[in-house]
Amino acid sequence: MQAPFSLDPHTARVLPWLVAIAFFMQTLDGTILNTALPAMAMDLQEDPLRMQGVVIAYMLTVALLIPASGWLADRFGARRTFFAAIALFTLGSLFCALSQTLGQLISSRIVQGLGGALMLPVGRLVILRVFPRSEFVKVMAFIALPGLVGPLVGPTLGGWLVEYASWHWIFLINLPVGVLGCVFAWRYMPALRDTQRTPFDSFGFILFGLAMILITLALEGLGEMHMPHARVLLLLFAGAACLCAYWLRAARIDNPLFSPALFHCRSFAVGILGNLFARLGGGALPFLLPLLLQIALDYSPAQAGMAMVPLALGAMSVKPLAQPVLQRFGYRRVLVSNTLLLGTLVIGLGLSSGVVPLAVLLVLLWVLGMVNSLQFTAMNTITLIGLSNEQASAGNGLLSVVIQLSMSLGVAAASALLNGFNDPGAGGDSLRAFQLTFVCVGGMTMLAAALFMQLDEQAGRMAKV
Repeated sequence: MQAPFSLDPHTARVLPWLVAIAFFMQTLDGTILNTALPAMAMDLQEDPLRMQGVVIAYMLTVALLIPASGWLADRFGARRTFFAAIALFTLGSLFCALSQTLGQLISSRIVQGLGGALMLPVGRLVILRVFPRSEFVKVMAFIALPGLVGPLVGPTLGGWLVEYASWHWIFLINLPVGVLGCVFAWRYMPALRDTQRTPFDSFGFILFGLAMILITLALEGLGEMHMPHARVLLLLFAGAACLCAYWLRAARIDNPLFSPALFHCRSFAVGILGNLFARLGGGALPFLLPLLLQIALDYSPAQAGMAMVPLALGAMSVKPLAQPVLQRFGYRRVLVSNTLLLGTLVIGLGLSSGVVPLAVLLVLLWVLGMVNSLQFTAMNTITLIGLSNEQASAGNGLLSVVIQLSMSLGVAAASALLNGFNDPGAGGDSLRAFQLTFVCVGGMTMLAAALFMQLDEQAGRMAKV
């Protein structure tokens, strides 16, 4: 890899904004669509139950391409790859808005997914390589914020656009942001590039990509798609078999897609596994909270959307505190205590629903937003901060894969629990079903604290500045 890249002060200020906005576009798109699917189905004269393919096409494209993001950035350069990612996402958004049939819409979503799969991994890789480790926590906290805000405002904005404009605007709003993103990417994104041509692990990419597709389909099938359990099990076993085959092969070849040697870095190993399990609570919140407020507590869609604002405000308010807190107490203490606190707050939110006054509920959501934001920042940072520049590309790509999986896992687990507890034959008490679901999701989140206890006391503090 080339020598460390030197940023001028103006670029150093603009670059985090560029990556953060790209992240926001991606996470917003992942949630804004759901509330518009019935209106889209009516306009395209399709069965609403068939519209799930619009979501799945994007999701599977992202899951397939993320593993190749690091190699593409090294091979063609970070600037070109990031520019192409925003351009593809924007072009795909235009195609989606112009689609006249379901087939055209699904094809357009695939184009959009090609760009969405590369935007965040490549942007985060550049941040990891160009900023000193002393500033890494602060920059990552800033970039992680849109990932929390996007899923919260997405459903509300989608419903508003469908009600007062048309579903086409869900995609059209990406166009001006995408054009500006392309301009700023070409101007400010550093032209990082690997000077050594590393061969691409094509067969490993096929094995790993197939594993991600099968596992993601299984998780979505368990949750939103409501597949039969037998089919879900078959998909899970097939995906696990492909994943095992990949890792066995990766251990005996010279240039695998993701080297097992990455896990020799203890902070990376703990961070990856902790991300997978601790995100159950955070990943389930954007799915569970709007349903709880509207179905169990009889909030209108507008009221439910406004109730989510404190969660986003809490996430924003903790951003300046992330770096001082981590430097003062260390990653191990912060992650263990914050994971336990996050799980406790999720449980408390479920049990207090329908009992506490609205003002208390809003304060609870604000605190939950703070804790959730600190959790994501600390987890992402400890996963990457100990890697060398040579390992950064593969490690960042694997983290992106895990984040994608954990989001699906959180929604699938929450959906399965909610459906299991909401038994119509037993009276169908929806509030109790939500309360039990929040208790279970919060409890599973708390279990991840045992993983973070495996960090060294000095983890993250020993990185070279």
